[in-house]
Parts: sequence; structure tokens; C-alpha cells
Amino acid sequence: MSTDSLFVEPEEEGERLDKFLSLKFPDYSRTYFQHLITKGLVLINGELQKKRTQVNRGDEIEIEFTLPQEIELEPENIPLDILYEDDDLIVINKPAGLVVHPGAGNPSHTFVNALLYHCKIECETKKLRPGIVHRLDKETTGVLVAAKTEFTHRMLVEQFANRKVEKIYLAICLGNPGNRLIANSIGRHPQKRQEMTVLETGGKMAITEVQTLAYDGKLSVVQLSPQTGRTHQLRVHLKWLKTPILGDTVYGNARINKLYKAKRQLLHAKKLVLTHPRTKNRIELNAPLPDDIIFLTKQLL
Repeated sequence: MSTDSLFVEPEEEGERLDKFLSLKFPDYSRTYFQHLITKGLVLINGELQKKRTQVNRGDEIEIEFTLPQEIELEPENIPLDILYEDDDLIVINKPAGLVVHPGAGNPSHTFVNALLYHCKIECETKKLRPGIVHRLDKETTGVLVAAKTEFTHRMLVEQFANRKVEKIYLAICLGNPGNRLIANSIGRHPQKRQEMTVLETGGKMAITEVQTLAYDGKLSVVQLSPQTGRTHQLRVHLKWLKTPILGDTVYGNARINKLYKAKRQLLHAKKLVLTHPRTKNRIELNAPLPDDIIFLTKQLL
């Protein structure tokens, strides 16, 4: 297990506890935090709480992270494109459309369900239970890591939280964002509560390095290196530059998406570099580009 603590800022007052935590730690689902709260692993000012509790400014919240209790979920025989696997962790090339973790609207057919089936067959010990270390949006493809042991889960979560993991993404976007470092605050949109946006006040600092690899006058191939892990960070930053990701139905341009027949946001987690929790070796994990991105990059590069 690992622990963390934080204080509630004035602008965050009134948010439900489970929702507040899922916004603070976007690599975890709201369902996961509901589980922690129910198990008594979340304290406000030293006292146990309920998931519907509202947070108040100045509250000190303590969270004890634990490996999710995936045993309650059903294993499903969903094929996995495995990039790397050992007794400690598993890395896949996530396809578009695969939801990472069960939640509202997606109770099954997720990466976690697939992992449960895979580990039951491939792993020698029944004690192994896959734990989600980070998340990718449903339509985003690429490198996705899961832990097989509680120790691995704890160590990898710490690496992501402490920015010790190098992350490289590739995207097709509208226009030309150029080469730049974006550093601004991202938070919940004040009107569109399902969306994130760049905020002048409040929110959390989000940093992304953008490098344009090719531009044909209409579309660009860009490499994105996030230094923080805010919800929808890359999609929001490119929208903020007025160069949204092609195919993005939330932050993009519906007319141009239709023009190019883009069926999903063309964002791909190309590479992760992390320290193996047990061997301490740095390992580089690469995911090949999906066909839809290959098709457009060949035209642009």
C-alpha cells in the first residue's frame, strides 16, 4: 500500500468526496475511490467518511492506496496485444474502444476483465491480481501498464505520481501547433461539467511539450511529451492552441472530423520509459502505430 494526503482549496469546496478524489488523481476511477472510502481507507481530518460527503476548504484528506479488489469482477476472454510481461507487470498495446477500468456505463468488457482472464491462465500463483497503474481514454491507443502484485502496483503508482515515467504520445491534429512548452492550469469546465478546460484561476498546473513533426497546410503530426498527468491534458492543451486532435468528438471540430472520416481521436501512447520495480532497470516500452494514424502520417511525412 501507499499513502498520500492533500488539503482542499477554497475553489474545490462542496465537491463530493469520491468525485473530488477522482479529479485529483485522474489515473484512478471514481469507482476505485468509492471502494477505498467504503473500506475506511480515506480520512478527512482524521475521521472516516462516506462517499457522498462534501469536502470543505482546508480539509486534510488522507488516502491509503491499495491494490483494487478485482476479484469481484468477472474474467473475460478479450484478446490482448502484449508488448511485455513478467511476474511483476504486464504491458499491452491498447486498441481503440477498450475501456481501461469498469465504471458507470462500462461494467464489463474492460481491460481489467481481460487481465483477470489472462492472469488466471498464464500466472502460476492465484494470488496475482492485476492493478491499474495509469489510464488511457477509451479511444486512445498505445502503451498501457498494469501491475500483477501489490508491491509493483505501489512502486509504479509512486513513479507516475513523482513524474519518474517518461511518456511520449503521437497525434494528428488540425493546423500547426509548432514547437513549444505549454504550462497552464487545467480544471473542470465551469459550465460543461463533463469537460476539462484551461483556467485562469484555480485548477492544477499542466505541462506539455509539443513538437510538430510534419505539416501539410491543414493537418500536423505532433509528438507530445506530458510532464504532468491531468485529465484529458493533451486533448485540452491542443484545443487551447486552436489545433485540436482530429477525430476528438469532445474537444475537436465536428465538421473536419466528418470531412476526414475520423472515427476516433487520433491520439496514440507511443512510448513509456520506467524503472522496473524489482530489477531497478530502466525499461523502454514501445507500441506500434495503429492503421488509422499510419494512413495519415504516410501522407503528411
